[in-house]
Amino acid sequence: MASASEQLTPRTPLIDRAALEQALRGDVTAVKAFREALKAAGERLGERFKRNEAIETLVAARALVVDDVILASWIHFAAGALDSADLVAVGGYGRGELHPQSDIDLLVLIENATNKTDEAIGRFLTFLWDIGLEVGHSVRTLDDCEGQARGDVTVLTTLMETRLLHGSGRLFAKLPARIGADRMWDSAAFFHAKIEEQRARHARYHDTAYNLEPNVKGSPGGLRDIQMIGWLAQRHLGTRTLAELVPHKFLTDGQLRILTTGRAFLWRIRFGLHLLTGRREDRLLFDHQVKLAQMLGYEDASFTLAVEQLMQRYYRTVMELSRLNEMLLQLFEEAILLDKDAPPVPLGPRFQSRNGYLEVTDDQVFARDPSALLEIFLHLEQNLDLRGVNARTIALVKQHLWLIDEEFRQNPRHHRLFLDILRAPQGVTRTLKRMNTYGVLGLYIPAFGRIVGRMQYDLFHAYTVDAHTLFVVENLRRFALPRFDNEFPSCSTVMQRLEKPEIAYLAGLFHDIAKGRGGDHSELGSVDAEAFCLEHGMSRYDARLVAWLVQSHLLLSLTAQKKDLNDPKVVVEFARKVGDQTHLDFLYVLTVADVRGTNPKIWNSWKDSLFSELYQSTRRALRRGVSNPIDKEEFIKGRQAQAERLLSQAGMARPSYETIWTGFTEEYFLRHRPEEIAWHTRVLAESGSPGTITVDVNDVVVPGLASVAVASPEGTRSFMRATAVLDELGLTIVDARIVPLAKSSLDTYCVLESDGSTITERRRLDEIRHRLLKAVTAGGEQALKVTRRAPRQVRMFSTPVQITISPDGLNARTIVELVAGDRPGLLFQVAKIFDQEHVALQNAKIMTVGERAEDVFFVTNAARQPLDDATCERLGKSLREGLAEQPSA
Repeated sequence: MASASEQLTPRTPLIDRAALEQALRGDVTAVKAFREALKAAGERLGERFKRNEAIETLVAARALVVDDVILASWIHFAAGALDSADLVAVGGYGRGELHPQSDIDLLVLIENATNKTDEAIGRFLTFLWDIGLEVGHSVRTLDDCEGQARGDVTVLTTLMETRLLHGSGRLFAKLPARIGADRMWDSAAFFHAKIEEQRARHARYHDTAYNLEPNVKGSPGGLRDIQMIGWLAQRHLGTRTLAELVPHKFLTDGQLRILTTGRAFLWRIRFGLHLLTGRREDRLLFDHQVKLAQMLGYEDASFTLAVEQLMQRYYRTVMELSRLNEMLLQLFEEAILLDKDAPPVPLGPRFQSRNGYLEVTDDQVFARDPSALLEIFLHLEQNLDLRGVNARTIALVKQHLWLIDEEFRQNPRHHRLFLDILRAPQGVTRTLKRMNTYGVLGLYIPAFGRIVGRMQYDLFHAYTVDAHTLFVVENLRRFALPRFDNEFPSCSTVMQRLEKPEIAYLAGLFHDIAKGRGGDHSELGSVDAEAFCLEHGMSRYDARLVAWLVQSHLLLSLTAQKKDLNDPKVVVEFARKVGDQTHLDFLYVLTVADVRGTNPKIWNSWKDSLFSELYQSTRRALRRGVSNPIDKEEFIKGRQAQAERLLSQAGMARPSYETIWTGFTEEYFLRHRPEEIAWHTRVLAESGSPGTITVDVNDVVVPGLASVAVASPEGTRSFMRATAVLDELGLTIVDARIVPLAKSSLDTYCVLESDGSTITERRRLDEIRHRLLKAVTAGGEQALKVTRRAPRQVRMFSTPVQITISPDGLNARTIVELVAGDRPGLLFQVAKIFDQEHVALQNAKIMTVGERAEDVFFVTNAARQPLDDATCERLGKSLREGLAEQPSA
């Protein structure tokens, strides 16, 4: 980094203003001269940025560059015609803080508008646009400024950040009085309006700073939150800088350092984003994160990528800034709105409430009794009418975090307090989030502290590990509270009958706690979880149950999504691993909470249905006994009986479809639900003669999914055609079953829209049926193609193709497991390769994990036998070569 002395040494100006003025007066093309000057200045600033020069110097230098360009242009084009006007910089430009592509906001203060005024300003602005400056402008009288500021707090805020660029300053000097708090938007009104603005802005980013593509300006803890503090201070105290809050006792010197250091880090990211993209870009998109990490000097380490190091620092910075924002807003609320003389309400010997906020009785409470660092959170749970912790107490918690050491963590009283926090009937999630924000949770559980701000550079995990973990606990809490029963009735029923729900909460807290260490995070986390539980006085059984849940937290999800749940042997094997109903109940609610808390886009009705189906099937298997599994014939008879009842209700008697059922194989009845069997039977009965190509779409048979049935003669290659059409329609295939019948096949596909939503519109269902019928009945392959492009985020990742081929001897078939980069047309490519290698598909389990496709195919040869070794080797080679991703254009 450049030294302080270097930063203070006068530099050669980045813009030769005299040369620009000469260009405007002479024969040289002025637009070209200005563009070249701006480009050269930008390149020099970029070089200084890469040399790690102080970012405060660079944003000020960029503002000075723009000053010179605008002043030269104003004097040439407009100053003569507007000799009484004041040219004013507003907003960020008014603060003298510009990034390479920041908007430039100008106010022309005039006494009266005339045609001459309009023409001069028009020439000036046209020139600025021609030379490539993004300029926002307004031309107003003082009366205009006052009237618009009175009606819009955003206008007022902009006019509070002003700097005179040119003019006598006569009008400019009157502006502060015309928009003063004695005339409009007093401190209380301004505070209410800005708080509502912040709440609305945070809501746009899901009220979390931990989105994996955050906005460095607008997200919680971002630059706008720092500016919010400055605006409130200016309106209430008349200050112009954050440093001025220290003598007013709103900030300590340490807190000021945190704010200014955090702002500098965010400025550095924003400056780098503008340099990388060449445009005003405030979003830390995946497209930019790797390049930015490299630009800022981060390097890959053993278990942590450079980009993950950058993002962890970002998340920890905004977490700290969010805490300071909360504390300062409370200080302003206390100073502006609340009754400073309100009497306290005692809440025990160490705490009291005042104006709805929890506070310590004196500043030495934490020093005298460190247990109060946990007790404070228990008080919040026991007094739900409290609005939060007051600012002074938040600062005291931060100052005394050093007391949470190994001795603190081993104290039995603290163990009881922590478990009491988890066992509280209300407020658990809110309290854990507050503990994390204040830094207490990561110190009390050091392993949790290591995952704070840790991101995973992929599209599957939408949040940092700590944010995801707390979302999982929040989901579990919602299952436990009757007022949320309507959201997930089955999970709520299971959760509310658990005798010790804190076991689920602890499993949620620890399930990902070992991420980033290398090795299997489930195994490592289970060791941490068991040790923690035993230290906290839990029984050995409970501790081992928590450890098992952490170790097995992916078991139900992977079984449901990657194995054939219609195979009774799969359910029995899963039941053996689970062992008993208690383990199954805990694992079920933890799995649903985990998947829902990973990424809001990946949870859908299909996963809900799959997890529920596996849970219910396993429950039945456990009741029957895993040593006494259901017989295949008994299983098939049960399904046929249920399907027969459904058909009878639809007015169909057994003789009318006996011939159809005779053509169904044992495999068919094993692999389809009774509702699907009844639906297929009706469709085939209505189609007429056997061998007719039939397509039907149903949105009722499988809850939350559109089911597509394709009946076609042998040789139609329906799987290849169906995957092409469904993919081109923008649909996601989540399940595919191909069942050979006598000289024909019956294919069933379960699909969702590409965003995971359910297909319910009749027109959309008819479109699917029409397009699919047309493709299956058409000859040739020339019309089969997928032209959709992969989404931007997916194109940022390159996933090596992995093919694993293994025998499934019990079912006389071969299992092909595929991992590859998800992209439009992937299944169609797989289908073409299967066709080329004369491989018959029986079943497919389709799973997308962020940017990766993790699919499982159950296949045979044309004679319905498992593939031999030579075919397996040839198929694996064809898949690896055929699916290798081509470099992006």
